[in-house]
Amino acid sequence: MNSNADSVALTPEHVEIVCADGVRLCGHFFAGTGSADQLPVLLSPATGVKQQFYFRFAQWLAQNGNSVLVFDYRGIGLSLHGQLKDCQATLAQWGQQDQVAAIEWLVQRTGCDNIVLVGNSAGAQMLGLLPNHRRVARLVGIASSTGWFSGMRTSFQLKARFALLYFVPLAIRFMGYAPTSLLGLGENLPSQVALQWGQWCNAGGYATNAKFARPEDDFHSAIHIPMTFFYATDDDIANGITVEDLARTFPNAIKTKIKIEPAKIGLKSIGHLDWFRSANQAVWPTIAGAINATT
Repeated sequence: MNSNADSVALTPEHVEIVCADGVRLCGHFFAGTGSADQLPVLLSPATGVKQQFYFRFAQWLAQNGNSVLVFDYRGIGLSLHGQLKDCQATLAQWGQQDQVAAIEWLVQRTGCDNIVLVGNSAGAQMLGLLPNHRRVARLVGIASSTGWFSGMRTSFQLKARFALLYFVPLAIRFMGYAPTSLLGLGENLPSQVALQWGQWCNAGGYATNAKFARPEDDFHSAIHIPMTFFYATDDDIANGITVEDLARTFPNAIKTKIKIEPAKIGLKSIGHLDWFRSANQAVWPTIAGAINATT
């Protein structure tokens, strides 16, 4: 990479995304340097992870061709307005409102009819809630699964159940928000986001649980696009069982699941989030290949 490209990519454009319900989100846009046949990418974060965590990967992807939009969901990072305890955001709104608005912003900005949705964990879990899902030409899920408790190894399952079903609800009663940072689960979360997170992971099927409240807004069966799901062998959350639990929620999509063993590509570990760290760039070309696949 040349120094000029680094300078441009490290100073992305700060943008504002306005949702249909009036909520304003903060994002950053990395202009791609590639050809017109490289679709723009919406990079959607994991639960409780700020957008800045993905900047190095977004920079690299833009320098290799794809324009990239990264953003914070309502109630997270730069998209938190006011006190966290007063935030009424829900997990379903992250899909039904936030991702919808981010896709429309990216389409309008780039002039492309379609985008690639690259989601880390929760970022790829909610496509079936999006009324504008036809704007998505391809889904690439990185460590994306339903987080179904019953699909995890027993010791980690017990920790996850305790954290999200017992500790978090109790803490919310006293604090008004979920202190998930104390548990190593990313940024602190709005109360309803955290409660819904625990409920969906406990039930399995993740975002399909939203249909019980709004069945008319369930689009899982209407989606026919190619989907690629990457997961690492050292990930306690996204494993063969929980990834398949997510894949099955899209019965008509064209699905590929790819298991990565860190040692085989010269890495010590990847886990759930470390795909996007600069130290793990060895896996980035594989992700880019899925993003720019032609079939």
